[in-house]
Amino acid sequence: MAKTRDTRSPTTRTRATSRKPKPPFPAQHQAKPGLESALDPRPAYLAPHYHAAGKLEGKVALITGGDSGIGRAVAVLFAREGADVAIVHLPQEASDALETAQVVTALGRRCLSLPGDVSKPRFCQSVVARCVAELGKLDILVNNAAYQQHQESLEELPREQVVKTFEVNILAYFEMARAALVHLPRGGVILNTGSITGLEGSKELLDYSSTKGAIHTFTKSLAKNLVPRGIRVNCVAPGPVWTPLNPSDRPAKEVATFGAKTPMKRPAQPEEIAPAFVFFASNADSSFITGEVLSILGGDTTAG
Repeated sequence: MAKTRDTRSPTTRTRATSRKPKPPFPAQHQAKPGLESALDPRPAYLAPHYHAAGKLEGKVALITGGDSGIGRAVAVLFAREGADVAIVHLPQEASDALETAQVVTALGRRCLSLPGDVSKPRFCQSVVARCVAELGKLDILVNNAAYQQHQESLEELPREQVVKTFEVNILAYFEMARAALVHLPRGGVILNTGSITGLEGSKELLDYSSTKGAIHTFTKSLAKNLVPRGIRVNCVAPGPVWTPLNPSDRPAKEVATFGAKTPMKRPAQPEEIAPAFVFFASNADSSFITGEVLSILGGDTTAG
């Protein structure tokens, strides 16, 4: 059977393939931590319209939460820009991590998978040491792993959840940075993942939004501290992004409308957030930028 010729113009074809999924999504819920492979629709992370330019050639990056979501998309774009990557993830996320590693290695770069819990300081030290031992060095640290659980009121928010959220979302950032600084050279980079919740607050994410606000000020403070050492520190603060973090936290019916309140009427896809990390990681692009929190909000201009 003969193939039907696509008579659309290149511009029209590009627009058609660039459309991003909008709510309503299928109602769905996952047990924590959630797997990207089980999300419907699958998050977009390959960024087919992104053109690499060798901006990270020869670099080594360590990415926490690198198995899925934003971390996966960052790992893939870093690899396309020439970097080897190490991805930190929970043992339960091994299948997602394997998919990420397969994509990175298919791009001709090395990918080291490091399962464990970043809330444990000794683990943070060990993954940095393993990254350097197996990949030869460390140039870029991306603090991205996060824990999130909605609670309707402060009275319903258990102390145990607050402690866990702070351990994963901010204390781990301190520990990873502390361990990385032993190895980061002049020209090295630390990147943190913040959130719109850290800029505007969130009434049902009291602990999570508090940690994200802390990440923003940690970024600015550490940036000032490290200027004399020639190490830059920046932060990307997205609005809603279609990742496993959300269906593992919200009721299924809420997931169906996730991101609908943004001006663009949809959540971001991970591939739309990852280029900001490339920009901050590249000394060719952002050598004079440190201590910044870049919000990516789908048209919302009130945060920050």
